[in-house]
Amino acid sequence: MRLVGIKRQGTSNIEVADLSADGEFVTVVAGLTEFWADAAGFMARGGTEVIARDQVTLVPPVLPDARVVCIGLNYLKHVAEGSFRAEPLPEYPTLFARWPASLTVDGDEIPVPADEAGLDWEGEVMAWVGSRLADATPEQALAAVVGYSTFNDVTARRAQKLTSQWILGKNADRSGPLGPLVPAAEVGDLRDGLHITTRVNGETVQDAHTDEMVYTVGDTLAHISRTFTLRPGDLLATGTPSGVGYARTPAWLLQPGDTVEVEVERLGILRNTIVGNEGRTADR
Repeated sequence: MRLVGIKRQGTSNIEVADLSADGEFVTVVAGLTEFWADAAGFMARGGTEVIARDQVTLVPPVLPDARVVCIGLNYLKHVAEGSFRAEPLPEYPTLFARWPASLTVDGDEIPVPADEAGLDWEGEVMAWVGSRLADATPEQALAAVVGYSTFNDVTARRAQKLTSQWILGKNADRSGPLGPLVPAAEVGDLRDGLHITTRVNGETVQDAHTDEMVYTVGDTLAHISRTFTLRPGDLLATGTPSGVGYARTPAWLLQPGDTVEVEVERLGILRNTIVGNEGRTADR
């Protein structure tokens, strides 16, 4: 099962659908709000209405008020390559936020903001919360995860580094491409070490395994839930491994015309093309 959001022609309503293995069809599962009221149930039941892929527009199956929480500095080699390498590893994860409006899908174009020399790649895994979590244990938190997706936390580095707060650089238009949601039962435990690879124009730039994470999904969601309640449809981006562009000598940033791919074992390939600032349109 590979769940995506869809909009039918002539409507702005979002539904959740299962994308066929060949990408030619989608099977409608439920409306977006309805789905997140019982995600596990709808994933078990599936759907029956089949629509040709070219009759719908793919969008992230994300609620408008979902919280997208992201872990920074979650792989030791990534910490070592960046500007935080001289600092001790924090006891708790560094967390920042994305807004759902920054998310996009496989195949979409990502524009470079006007004041940026380019964009940086950050291949990673996104976890989807399927049930309410408040003061949860790590075991309860992990059990609440209904699925995972390939994710690219594309970053506007100039904006990110203007201040100690990262939110501006992490919310550029369409800078968060998100792959289909794959049920957790089909993925298994990230602590078992899924292979994650990022490629730019076919060249491998990141190559790691998810068992290298410092802060696990269960521990992090439990930690968050002790401050604010996590709700069905909230998301956790689990951080990127080493190999990002800004840390290279010389720095290597994505330019218009470049293609960036993130591939995660059992989750699939996420592929996007970079375009110039003129690619930012008022109606998107």
